[in-house]
Order: sequence, then C-alpha cells, then structure tokens
Amino acid sequence: MRALALAALLALAACGTVKAEPAPPRYQADATVLESPEHGPQLCRFAALSLPPQCGGPDVVGWDWAKVPHESRAGTKWGRYHVVGTWDGSRLTLTEPPRPAENKPAQPPRPTTPCPTPEGGWKPVDPAKATPEAMEAVQRRAMQAGDFAGLWLDQSYLEQIPGYDSSPEMAEKYANDPKKLVVNVRFTGDVAAREAWLREVWGGALCVTRAERTEAELRAIQERAQQEIPGVTDSSADVVSGKVDVGVWVATGELQRQVDEKFGTGVVRLHAFLTPVP
Repeated sequence: MRALALAALLALAACGTVKAEPAPPRYQADATVLESPEHGPQLCRFAALSLPPQCGGPDVVGWDWAKVPHESRAGTKWGRYHVVGTWDGSRLTLTEPPRPAENKPAQPPRPTTPCPTPEGGWKPVDPAKATPEAMEAVQRRAMQAGDFAGLWLDQSYLEQIPGYDSSPEMAEKYANDPKKLVVNVRFTGDVAAREAWLREVWGGALCVTRAERTEAELRAIQERAQQEIPGVTDSSADVVSGKVDVGVWVATGELQRQVDEKFGTGVVRLHAFLTPVP
C-alpha cells in the first residue's frame, strides 16, 4: 500500500511540473473583409474599385455579418475593420469581435531627390532644353545605358502650389512641368560621365547618383522573390532605394533571416499585412 501511495504522490508531483502550452501569437490589421457569391469572408490586401468591390485573400474564421455594420450589393458584403486573431499560415481565426478600422490606407510617399539642393534652389541650367520633348529624350537616353539603375521625377514643387489636391484637373495643369521638376537618374557606373552624357539632351534640373545594382538586376531579384518566398501577396523593385519590397501576410524574424541568407542582407524588405498584437 505504501508503494502505491508513493507512486501516486510521484505521479501528482510530475503532473504539477507539466508546463502549459504557450498561447499562439495574435495578429492584427486594418483591412477590408469581403464575402462574395464565390467565397466566404476573406481578408483583402487590395480591392478592385468596382461596385461591388472584388478581392480575395485568406479566409476569416468566426466572422458574423450580423454583428458588424457593412455594405452589400449583388450578393457581396464588405466593410473595413480592425481585426485581431491567430494565424495558421492560411487563415485568420478571430479572437475578439471586429471593430471599425482605426487607420486609413497609407499613401505612398512622393519620391524626392537625394542630391543636395543647389544654391538658389533647383532650376534649369539651360531653359531651352527644359521642354517636354527634352524630358522624353533624357529618359530614353538614360534607359538605353547598360548600367541604368532607375529613373524618377521629383515633383515636390507641387506641394508649394496653393490648393493643389492631386485631382486630374490640377495634375493636368501643374504636373510634369519640365522647368520645375527634377529628373533623378541612377547608374552603377561612372556617375560624372553619365551626367555629362545626359546634359547633352537635358537642360532642366538633374540629379545623377550611383547604385549598387542595375534596374534589370533588381527586376530579376523581384521575380525570384515572387517565386521563392512563401506567402507573397505583392512585390516591387524600388529604384529609389535600390531594394526589392515584398508583401506577405505575416513576416516572422525567421522568414526575414531566410530571405537575407538567400538574397543578401537588406536586399529584400518584407512588409507584413498582419502585425503582432503587443
């Protein structure tokens, strides 16, 4: 009997040392949730601006349209919400009721110029060659170079125009003014030689900088990343930073380490749609 009692005590002691399984991490996002005749409630990273909107993404488990305000049309229901739940790699399971979205979708920043502003500000050095035709010519010439790494227009001057609101009417009137914008070009080779080469056709404001990779190399990395990184939702080659941006539903530290090992540290930047709940 004593042996049985001792065995029971040891068993109880052993049970007392068993650690509880840690709770799965929770993730959150401000997102459109949409259900259509083709699928149940799903998270949308992007939505087509139709009526009703169209999109697809991971399923949302535990969704109840009767408990949230929403719009509906032609059998489709949708709305924008702040959602919180656990992630199993393909589905979001709600752990608390959804509520109205907290933030509006972020707008991408306007590209700027990395070169120091000249004394007196950015202005044409040869106004006769700061025309729409010259701007097209400098872009064609730059893109023909084997070491071409990217081109963008800095139109920061638009922010100084009173009442400018990015509407089509305002853009048609003020945007792409060759005498006010700055043409930014990047090459992997001799920057001074390339700048002189571009000045043969362009007399407007110009900033020429050096890059580590050509645009073609960035595009090749983007294509590989799209194919080789699990769970990719979108990707882009950012010629301004010389990096590749990849959207994923969840970006763990382990996934970023794997990406750095495959493509080089910092070459591919992961952008998670679902972020950890603090």
